[in-house]
Amino acid sequence: MILVGIDDTDVVGARGTNKLARALARRVEARWTCLRVLRHQLLFDPRIPFTSHNGSASLLFEPRGSRSWETLRDEVRRGMEEDFIPGSDPGLCVAREVSDEVVAFAERCRREVVTAEEAREVARGAGVHLEGLGGTEGGVIGALAAVGLAATGDHGRVVFDPLWEDEVTGEVALEKILRRGVEAVLEEASGAEVHSGAVDVGKKLRPNRRGGRTLLLVERAGEGLWRALRRD
Repeated sequence: MILVGIDDTDVVGARGTNKLARALARRVEARWTCLRVLRHQLLFDPRIPFTSHNGSASLLFEPRGSRSWETLRDEVRRGMEEDFIPGSDPGLCVAREVSDEVVAFAERCRREVVTAEEAREVARGAGVHLEGLGGTEGGVIGALAAVGLAATGDHGRVVFDPLWEDEVTGEVALEKILRRGVEAVLEEASGAEVHSGAVDVGKKLRPNRRGGRTLLLVERAGEGLWRALRRD
């Protein structure tokens, strides 16, 4: 398994990091299987330059056949370079293993303002590939943080799963949700598992990773109806 982290730090009005991540997954799908794409929320603070909400993305890959991680790195890099948006500051991280130091850095990125040099220093010590691909290269912070947070299995909102043939919206039967890679639907308040009814997923289905599982957290919205909750 190879974890890839990206942070495009794009410009207002342009396609976001999540859309870029899904495009990269499609770009390499003939040679690499993308098991999921997660959106990660980092510190929301006016001291940090970001476009809307300071999120980055992680992609989990496994090779189709014998492939080196360097080939994946090169393909993703080319995809990011070809889709570069002037004014953005993208960063790319690729990891075969994720150390405790990387995870600790990622957790800091949710609470504190950190620097690109700190990110590079952590990556060097952990033997993780980290590079900037334009602009100020400030995206290296979010790219490394995405890898660290994804490795915990306890953070992130799923924005792509290979079981998703299309996007679902509005009220969806629980059985259909469970066929789309969601391992359980849980009432957030009680922690009880929901076994029947329908869920209003809003504009899009966006379950969370918690405890190494893909879960959809909900609240009751009526008789036999639940409302999906968006949690970071």
